[in-house]
Amino acid sequence: MKEITAVIRMNMVNKTKEALAEAGVPAFFALEAQGRGKGLINSALLQGAAKGYEEAAELLGEKGRLYPKRVFTVVVEDTQVEDVVTTIMEVNRTGKPGDGKIFVAPVFDSVRVRTGERGAKSID
Repeated sequence: MKEITAVIRMNMVNKTKEALAEAGVPAFFALEAQGRGKGLINSALLQGAAKGYEEAAELLGEKGRLYPKRVFTVVVEDTQVEDVVTTIMEVNRTGKPGDGKIFVAPVFDSVRVRTGERGAKSID
């Protein structure tokens, strides 16, 4: 099993939900988050702003702010990983910075609390 975590734009939530359902993955978690990528950020300005230098904060302007994002998490069988990743990418790719990131991590076990089922049975 693998855990797929995708950080996407807020305005892509409904399209992503629909695409995952169409891909046969109707169960997932979605969390609100804030963040930003590293692009176009001058680390010296960030350090200066953190130290309280007003000039650095002014030069940083909007580039230093955190942007609202949505984090989708889904656990799937290994055979579904590429389909899910491809689906998320196709729906969320605009070609502009801020399209998001996808992380894939191993899941060693899972347990359905209600029944005690483990592994693949717990995520079916």
